Amino acid sequence: MTVERLWVERYRSLVDLRLELHPVTVIQGENATGKTNLYRALYLLSRGAAGNLARTLLSEGGMPSALSAGDVPTRGRAAPVRMRLGAQIDDLSYELALGLPSVDPKTTPFSLDAEIKEEAAWIGRKRTRHSELLDRAGATATARDVDGALVTFATVIDRFEPALAQLGEPAKFPELYELRERMRRWRFYHQFPTGSDAPARSPRSGVRTPVLADDGHDLAAALATITDMGSGPMLDDAIGDAFPGTHLMITAERGVFGLALATPGLRRPMEAHELSDGTLRYLSLVAALLSPRPPELLVLNEPETSLHGSLIAPLARLIGEAGQHSQIVVTTHSSGLAGAVSDASGHPPIVLRRTNGSTIAGD
Repeated sequence: MTVERLWVERYRSLVDLRLELHPVTVIQGENATGKTNLYRALYLLSRGAAGNLARTLLSEGGMPSALSAGDVPTRGRAAPVRMRLGAQIDDLSYELALGLPSVDPKTTPFSLDAEIKEEAAWIGRKRTRHSELLDRAGATATARDVDGALVTFATVIDRFEPALAQLGEPAKFPELYELRERMRRWRFYHQFPTGSDAPARSPRSGVRTPVLADDGHDLAAALATITDMGSGPMLDDAIGDAFPGTHLMITAERGVFGLALATPGLRRPMEAHELSDGTLRYLSLVAALLSPRPPELLVLNEPETSLHGSLIAPLARLIGEAGQHSQIVVTTHSSGLAGAVSDASGHPPIVLRRTNGSTIAGD
């Protein structure tokens, strides 16, 4: 179960980018080459499947901010102003086309919203009339049911959210329902907070936590869960690989979880609020990559940020091990991390660069 292809048009610097992905894919590039835009494109697809596309786009400035002004090859079709996001997931392909609202911005306070102009899902790489599972134009959509018949959506579709997220009757549309559930369960981590007020630095109430929150506030509970669910030796190895001789200590008093590291040469363990930013970030990455409930797709955006060079190799080994259970996509500006992960996976990094304001892959 992998994302085999990804294509993005007119999203910020990703004017026309098409990539073949691997079980472990490293996206390498300098600052401002479009790595985070690629991360966000995958995130938008996932949030769209969950019915949260409008709010997610709003958090980055709305459609006017997201829409690239660059020229896009027409590929034989007219080229209205559209942002396109698409992915092939095993033998199912899916694409969204978004544009500015089709109303006068002077008459509505919601002029930043992205309107779904087109949406489609089909079997295989090539979209044909016979392979289509979903075809939407504006507020009208048809879907192929379990008997192979094309059915028009009986309810009015929200113009600002994907039809995939509004799909009912899973037994009637099994392929589309499975596609939606798979996409909405993708997992993303970007820049864990590590400042003095970071949530992970303070003891917190916790429950069994097989999936670390994206802000790391439940880090201590997530690390305790890894041990409790039988992966304690892997956790110890990951910490020992990065910090030789160091031992993780988890406290759990009346449901309040805290963490500390016992380090050789220090008379007492260092509690979370005393750890360096890099150490706290590495522990967060360990919790994400050793999740007892691994996702189908895990995307890490510049995980090497604030890590000392000595932690790059242990992180690469962790990513390689996690790739046995999940498809991994890593964006990084570190050639060291890109090389180490690529050596482990057997696939060379995809190098991004920017020319004339547009992101391109390769030479």
